[in-house]
Amino acid sequence: MTNTDSFLAEAADLLGPRGFTTDADLLTPWLTDWRGRYTGRALALASPADVEEVAAIVRLCAKHGVPIVPQGGNSGMSGGATPDSSGAAILLSLRRMNAIRTLDTEARQVTCEAGVVLQTLHEAAEAKGLRFPLSLGGKGSATVGGLISTNAGGTQVLRHGSMRALVLGLEAVLPDGQVFSMLTPLKKDNRGFDLKQLLIGSEGTMGVVTAATLALSPAVAERVVVWAGVPSLGTARKLLLHCEAAVCNALEGFEVLPQACLEAVLDHLPDTRAPLAEGHAWHVLIEVVADSSAAATLRDRCEAMMADAFENELVEDAAMSTSEAQAEAMWLLRESISPAERARGPAVQHDISVPVEKMPDFVETTIPMIEAKWPGTEAIAFGHLGDGNVHYHVIAPSVTDGPAWQAGEGKAISRYVHDLVTEWGGSISAEHGIGQLKRDELARLGDPVALSVLRTVKRALDPQGLFNPGKLV
Repeated sequence: MTNTDSFLAEAADLLGPRGFTTDADLLTPWLTDWRGRYTGRALALASPADVEEVAAIVRLCAKHGVPIVPQGGNSGMSGGATPDSSGAAILLSLRRMNAIRTLDTEARQVTCEAGVVLQTLHEAAEAKGLRFPLSLGGKGSATVGGLISTNAGGTQVLRHGSMRALVLGLEAVLPDGQVFSMLTPLKKDNRGFDLKQLLIGSEGTMGVVTAATLALSPAVAERVVVWAGVPSLGTARKLLLHCEAAVCNALEGFEVLPQACLEAVLDHLPDTRAPLAEGHAWHVLIEVVADSSAAATLRDRCEAMMADAFENELVEDAAMSTSEAQAEAMWLLRESISPAERARGPAVQHDISVPVEKMPDFVETTIPMIEAKWPGTEAIAFGHLGDGNVHYHVIAPSVTDGPAWQAGEGKAISRYVHDLVTEWGGSISAEHGIGQLKRDELARLGDPVALSVLRTVKRALDPQGLFNPGKLV
């Protein structure tokens, strides 16, 4: 038997037919990333049932020198869960590990396995009068392990922080097969480095997340969504500061989009309508929430907040939801920007951040630069103004060969955008991770000292380089 044959035989014996397969039909759906940019090959698909099986297959891979590509819901945006074209690696799926182990309503904590789907977690928390305060468009497929490995963000970061802020404890399998188990959360713990934070956002390059203890919040008893039109992104920033002062921690979402984005969504979804009668240079979607203790006064506080905003000339027009249906209709417009953009044609997308206070100036300064340098393109920015993260997309001119444009001019545009972001003190990846999409750009633009530390830690934990090779560092 060759080394490969020996490995496959041992792995099949270890995990059984439910946990290990080389069937091409079962492998194929997981070999292409969600955006369709990367397609790889894999030796096999391993689907362990528990942390002991994860540890065992990791030790077996270490023994035979077989690379491992961990995968959750395969809904990532940077190709971080897709194997390369060599076919030497196995895909390690955590989808069978989908148990919610405990949900403590008094402590407001849940301990769940890595394969739990985000929407399932939401439903479990809601059934107990609580909620997990992180949401995103892919909640029906994204898993807890993937969210932790990429330090996912979403629309509620303004109030609750990214995944890093919500992880209280962690269980993971390290590259040598040891199980790191720190699931019990402590308010104070000064026993050296916070090792769970080392694994959060590491994209499976230093450990496979198998379970986590996560923070829960009281259920929302009342929410008000406001759609406002403003003349500029700078005014939107002033409106953000006004809302934060008016309602403090009740402000949960603050999203911005230009008129062009709204028009594209309305064209894409003909049954929808604009919340405001007239067009505006920029639109702001504001969400304010309250638990049961403050629900009765929430609408009055929002009305006072917006009345003051009008008086201070921070908004040109606004509409406030009067029902859940209206609130959901407003959010549908925001959440449909990406599919509406895809329907328009090829584009290059950038998930970037700069210091929060600089974002309006960055967008208003750099968009004309892009459009002048590449005539016929249209640059748009939308997203989470409150945390300094916007999705900065450049739409191609009318072209017949989209892939060729993306590989040529599109690649040059992305390089230029990343240069600008770096000059402004920002990050080329705000919430989607590095994966393989931005690995070379991180190497080109990242701080040399920080990159050296990342690589040193990676080599220390994974000296064989078997964990998610070709990603991040």
